[in-house]
Parts: sequence; structure tokens; C-alpha cells
Amino acid sequence: MSGYAGNAANVPWWKEPTKDQWYAYCAAWMGWTLDAFDFTVFLLIMAPIAQEFGVTMLDVTFIFTVTLIMRLGGATMSGWLADRMGRRAPLMISILWYSICNLIAGFSPNFTFLFVVRALLGIGMGAEWPAGAALAMESWPARSRGLMSGVLQGSWGLGFALSALAYGFLYAPLEAWHKGYGWRGMLVLGVLPALACVWIRAYVKEPEVWTENKAIQNATQQQVTAPLFAIFKRKYLWNTFTGCLWMAANFCVYYSVWAMLGTYLTKELGWTPAQVSVPVFWGNIVTFLACSFWGAISEKVGRRWALMIPMAVALFLVPVYLNQVSPSAFFWCFMLFLMFFSGKDALNPGWLSERYPTEVRATAAGFVYHQGAVWGAAMAPIITYLAVNRGMGYAMPMMYISIGMAALYVVAVYLGPETRGMVMTADLEVIEAEIPIG
Repeated sequence: MSGYAGNAANVPWWKEPTKDQWYAYCAAWMGWTLDAFDFTVFLLIMAPIAQEFGVTMLDVTFIFTVTLIMRLGGATMSGWLADRMGRRAPLMISILWYSICNLIAGFSPNFTFLFVVRALLGIGMGAEWPAGAALAMESWPARSRGLMSGVLQGSWGLGFALSALAYGFLYAPLEAWHKGYGWRGMLVLGVLPALACVWIRAYVKEPEVWTENKAIQNATQQQVTAPLFAIFKRKYLWNTFTGCLWMAANFCVYYSVWAMLGTYLTKELGWTPAQVSVPVFWGNIVTFLACSFWGAISEKVGRRWALMIPMAVALFLVPVYLNQVSPSAFFWCFMLFLMFFSGKDALNPGWLSERYPTEVRATAAGFVYHQGAVWGAAMAPIITYLAVNRGMGYAMPMMYISIGMAALYVVAVYLGPETRGMVMTADLEVIEAEIPIG
């Protein structure tokens, strides 16, 4: 199933997928990469937003927080739709949703309006991931799923790099043209991902494993109508608990590193937007490469070791880059850190998809992944409170939280199952209720 060819060993891995499988994967890739752009550009413009609306940096971080929290609701709804109706429609809806919200946010007349629109954007952001991850991983052959999971998740870094490029090249000219247009222009650019829906509608098909599974549900008159409750049954409870712990630590350590990085470099080290864009851009290119590399390694050493090894190394490199103040020293130490640290996300789509059966896969992956976002949402306010209100500066709380969450991450991954080489099937494994059809 899942497109795994019988003669796979006789062909290079990149020739094994069919044209339709490549189309499905590219659709998920586009949705995720552009999702990253729409979200991360906000991390680079928090200071000018606070200045224009006359609010504190702590106030602005709450926009970041509410966006992440709202992702859970969007992911849960989208996961249910994707399991019941197919993967394509929720993916297209989510891309349109977050694109339009970012456009509207660029015209915010006041801080409250911006807060509400970015909160709504979080619903679309959350909705993209479960539909896209299920579409990509179910469509892809098993033997290279780890690698392509890393490419997919690592493309968040490509989206972040695009936002860094836009910030570095467009923010200053827009701001010079008209005060306040700098950050607004960055948000308005976020409408461009909506164009991806045209391509998805024209070329992408549902994964065969999902269509076959749905046919079995219909033929047997057994429908899994509440997949979210199914993942808390005894059979999947430990899997769900360890997955939630893994994702909570994952989001917390990620945003302890990235959420306030731009603010730290500009406010404390006095860097210009152009200087800040350099480590942000190249750091996210490294993120993409590291995710792809460690995803490929997972096909050799297994899913758990491919995640635990790089994070264990990164844990000791946190104080190395945060103790640098010159742009050049910070840049190279940060790149070294990210070569290992960024491997932590390589298997988010792959390992989460492999943990659950087809009929609940999108719901399970969406919920487990995005409940982690709720925990990660607390990082920016906590770091800012400690840095500003408690006078600690940004570097110290960033370092302590990063190290603590990295250690928790390693423990959570160790407790999870090993799924390397698993072939996804259409077999009906979760039977919640028998509902007559027609």
C-alpha cells in the first residue's frame, strides 16, 4: 500500500513514486512552506508593531501566543474533515484561510484588530498541517518516507528563510517610503500562498490508502465518526501520551530558540534588520538541510535514534552560541548548533503518521502535533517577562528553557515506538460504531 512498488529495490528511491504521488507531496510541501512564511514573518516585526500601536513587547508576544493556541482548534477540525472527507479539501481551505487573514492583518487600524485577525489566522495554520502531512506521508513509498518527512518538515525553514529575505530587502524601503508600511507590507505579502490552491485543485488526487480505507468503512457500514476519542482508547493511549509529550517539548524548545531571537538581536545587541536577516535566513537553510539529513538517517538507525542523537548534541551547544555577541561569532556558532538542533523536527510528519491507522491518522497527527503548539505558545511571553520585567535579558531565559526542554524531548522520544519501514495499509483497525449507510 501507499504506493510501495514491488520492484522498489531495483530502482532509485526518487523514481519509485508515481506522478500522482509527487503531485500530492508537492501540494503538502507548498502548503507547509508558505504557511511558515505567513507565521514567521511576524516574529521579525514585533518591535515596530509595538512602537506603532504604543503597546509593550509583552503585549505583542500575546499575539504570537494566541496564534499558536488557535492552531489546535484548526488542526482538530481539519483532521476530522481529512479523515472523513479526504485530504485535499481541508488543505485548500486552510491555505486560503491563512492567506486572507494575513492580508487583512496588514491593514489593521489598531492593536485589537490585529490581535483578532492573527488569532483567526492560527485556525488556518493549524488546519494545514494534519491534512498536508497525511496527504504527503500516505502518498509516499515506505522506504524513503523518513527522508521525505525531513524534507517536508524542514521546509518550514525555507518559509522562514523567505520571510527573512523579505524582511532584509523590503522592510527598510517600505518603511522609508511611508512610516508604518514596513511591517504592514510584510503581512500583505502573505496573501500570495492562496495561488497554490489553483494548482492543488487541478492536479492533486486523494491517497489510494485513504480511498480504499474509506471504501471499506462504507462497505462494512462501520464509520469512525469520532477519531479524536479513538486515540485515547487503551490500545493507543500510551502512544498518544508519549506523542503529546514529544510535541510539547518540541514546540517549547523550538520557540525558546526562535521566538524572540530577532528581538534579542535588535534590542540587546543593536543589530540592524539587514544584520538580523543573515543568521535567520541561513539558519533556516541549515534547518532544511539538517531535517532532510536526519530524516534520511532515520532509515538506517531508526526513528528514535535519529531524533535523540542530534538533540542530545544540540543541548550542549545552546550556551555556546548564546554567549557570542559579535555578528560573525554568533553566526557560525548558531549554524553549528542548528546542524544538530534542527534534526529534531525531521520526523514530525512521518513518525506521527506511522503511529496511527488510516481512519484516524489526520486527526491524531493534527491533535498531537498542535497541542504541542499550545505549550510552545507560552515561550515568548515567559521569555519576555523574564527578560524585561525581571531584568534578566533575553539570552539567559532563552538558554535555560532551551536546555531543559531539549532534555525532556530526548526522554519523550525514547519512550515512543519504533516504526521504521512500516507500510501503511487500508485495513480498518479502529471500529468505533456501526452506522447504517444510506
